[in-house]
Amino acid sequence: MASGSDRNPIIIGGLPSQVPDFDPEETQEWLDSLDAAVDERGRERARYLMLRLIERAREKRVAVPEMRSTDYVNTIATKDEPFFPGNEEIERRILNATRWNAAVMVSRAQRPGIGVGGHIATFASSASLYDVGFNHFFRGKDEGDGGDQIFFQGHASPGIYARAFLLDRLSEQQLDAFRQEKSKAPYGLSSYPHPRLMPDFWEFPTVSMGLGPLGAIFQARMNRYMEARGIADTSKSHVWAFLGDGEMDEPESLGQLSIAAREGLDNLTFVVNCNLQRLDGPVRGNGKIIQELESQFRGAGWNVVKLVWDRSWDPLLAQDRDGVLVNKMNTTPDGQFQTYATETGAYIRDHFFGDDTRLRAMVENMTDDQVLHLGRGGHDHRKIFAAFAAAKAHKGQPTVILAKTVKGWTLGPNFEGRNATHQMKKLTAADLKGFRDRLHLPISDKELEGGAPPYFHPGRNSEEIQYMHDRRNSLGGYVPTRVVRAKPLTLPPEKTYASVKKGSGQQSIATTMAFVRLLKDLMRDKEIGKRFVLIAPDEYRTFGMDSFFPSAKIYNPLGQQYESVDRELLLAYKESPTGQMLHDGISEAGCTASLIAAGSAYATHGEPLIPVYVFYSMFGFQRTGDQFWQMADQLARGFVLGATAGRTTLTGEGLQHADGHSQLLASTNPGCVAYDPAYSYEIAHIVQDGLRRMYGPDSEDIFYYLTVYNEPIQHPAEPENVDVDGILKGIHRVGAGASGSISAQVIASGVAVPWALEAQRILAEEWDVRADVWSATSWNELRREAVAVEQHNLLHPEEEQRVPYVTRKLGSAEGPFVAVSDWMRSVPDQISRWVPGTYQSLGADGFGFADTRGAARRHFHIDEQSIVVAVLTELAKEGKVDRSVLKQAIDRYQLLDVASADPGAAGGDA
Repeated sequence: MASGSDRNPIIIGGLPSQVPDFDPEETQEWLDSLDAAVDERGRERARYLMLRLIERAREKRVAVPEMRSTDYVNTIATKDEPFFPGNEEIERRILNATRWNAAVMVSRAQRPGIGVGGHIATFASSASLYDVGFNHFFRGKDEGDGGDQIFFQGHASPGIYARAFLLDRLSEQQLDAFRQEKSKAPYGLSSYPHPRLMPDFWEFPTVSMGLGPLGAIFQARMNRYMEARGIADTSKSHVWAFLGDGEMDEPESLGQLSIAAREGLDNLTFVVNCNLQRLDGPVRGNGKIIQELESQFRGAGWNVVKLVWDRSWDPLLAQDRDGVLVNKMNTTPDGQFQTYATETGAYIRDHFFGDDTRLRAMVENMTDDQVLHLGRGGHDHRKIFAAFAAAKAHKGQPTVILAKTVKGWTLGPNFEGRNATHQMKKLTAADLKGFRDRLHLPISDKELEGGAPPYFHPGRNSEEIQYMHDRRNSLGGYVPTRVVRAKPLTLPPEKTYASVKKGSGQQSIATTMAFVRLLKDLMRDKEIGKRFVLIAPDEYRTFGMDSFFPSAKIYNPLGQQYESVDRELLLAYKESPTGQMLHDGISEAGCTASLIAAGSAYATHGEPLIPVYVFYSMFGFQRTGDQFWQMADQLARGFVLGATAGRTTLTGEGLQHADGHSQLLASTNPGCVAYDPAYSYEIAHIVQDGLRRMYGPDSEDIFYYLTVYNEPIQHPAEPENVDVDGILKGIHRVGAGASGSISAQVIASGVAVPWALEAQRILAEEWDVRADVWSATSWNELRREAVAVEQHNLLHPEEEQRVPYVTRKLGSAEGPFVAVSDWMRSVPDQISRWVPGTYQSLGADGFGFADTRGAARRHFHIDEQSIVVAVLTELAKEGKVDRSVLKQAIDRYQLLDVASADPGAAGGDA
């Protein structure tokens, strides 16, 4: 067992290999003893003695190599099981009622005319695991803190609803509205754990497999972070993640195990429901998934508790003096165990026990029915309680409980252990009768033969229901429950934003640096400064955020136990147990999990945090888009910065770093408010409004995505009569055409605004065109508002028809309109149908590549000269200029020659 001081060992479970033997005679005595044990008592006895020696060595804190895999038996010996404090008979009756209602709810959802689906086999296998947790371990929020954080396996949601029904938290009407959220509103129940759909019930969305375990790890870490920084007392909170063994195939499930071990997160327990089945068949038909997972978790530094067999095996294992039974357990593959789960007792006797006389002798006094009911540990309340208690008691390491179960347990021979179980959703009358009998429920045959099968409730005053309420009251309230206790934050005064609104003067800076300067001012605010959580995947220096190292420091629960190589520098790397910056290594998935945990702290712990996650824009919505969807589902808030944005600003890095589409991907997330600002004063207003919308009195469940660039430009000071409303809604004019007799409009975003202004100058000086330039701070928000307007008009034809903001804003502007950005054309094309005039877009469609910025922009034809030609082309279509000028312009600017473009500022580095 690791102590707090041993959380970060340099050698993990190893032995020094070059230590000389100072006492060869003593060494030989030990070796001779081992030889004698092998010769006289056999290898099995010698193996047992060696295991006991290793066990004792660990008790004495002697460093010995870790065993990556142990025997296929329970980790906790029968003699070491704690007293079970519950009433097992009452708990069995409660569980039987829960099992029935969960299955019936899904079966009723398959009634004619509905057929909305559902899953019953996953909960059937894990029901006992949850029941023990609900009755004895899961802490609620009634004590005023965050209680425990429980990540329920998504496919088990019917069982959680069924239990809530028994406790009068949900009605029969709601159970009958399972997966009918709109047609049965307001009674509808979401298919899986979705906080956005049921914001008072679910806390964590988990059904996108792999994201639950990842989220649980970083939730446990966030709990420690909040406590270390004095923001919330999370010392009583424990994080439970219920997972499937098939789910562990997902790379996200196992990819961040090391951080949990490295930081000693003993406030975290994974419970892996090892029913040995995926969606279509066995998880490891020719192997043993429990053994495989044991070695992976042990290797990562976790405490492993295996829960393989129920108490009916205890007498047999006690007889196994020569290890033949354990050997049989060790060598039988999972695929065969699944077959045993579907066969008769006679078959098991012949095929599992039958190939060795010693094994047959163990069960010779047992009936076939007794052999058939030799069960798996994940269905035994006492064994489960022992495993959960051991996990809570273990210190210095996170714990994983590997619980062996049967998929579809108790649902009858047509369901239990069958490969097709996951897709089976409806019980026949015969299935229902067998299920009822198995659960000993007082439901008549008549009730099961006509129409929908009934739900079962033992009565509000029954012994079972009172027991359930008593247990939950003693544990601090009902779970799952989502509670928002956080109060609005006192937001920074206007003066906080003043320096950024002044622009950059004669200095050229990138919008990334403009944001960092603003962030530095915000973090100085005495009200909210400490609530900022900085997150980056090993790129703080890349984004100019190393200036935070000396003051904010990097969070590390162990502090900095070495002298930093750059310790004498002003911006030296500095780690601290109370650090404000999260450095999750080169893991965007880990960083996004931190973002979600921090962004939902206002609900989880009643203390708002303001996460600021900065990353290479290409590695955000593209690489971790599923997690951003999870973030929206979890109603998390915060700022997400796609730095080094655009397809042509980071051209030296090549194809995989050239982001021309993250704004488009962001537009698909309803919880995301996305901006592409050009200037520092725009950033100031966007961030200020974001803080108001997410953390002010009328807070919204949204998060902000800002794309910022690495290309230095001179930022103008905020204009006197700046159009703040236009900045926030998505478009404002930044440059009115000063000269020229022919009118046109250029709309640009982000880094393209300076190109548009240069094109404005060329058009006026060389082509007599007076072009206004507009900054589209958010193509996405303009489209979103316009779509909402159209939807309203569609459904309210009798009312005065509304006009989209972008249409009203550009209504007095004389076209044509040319839109340009460093994104693919699909981004500005989002607003094309609502622009009141001829509309053309330019964009960086296609793969990025390594070259100069100028060459890349000439290749995509989005540079200043290309904008000029695009405007002239649209004017020619309207007959306002002669078409002959188009060839002149193309030749003059050599648009067909990439090498002729001004290379511009260097663009290869971040």
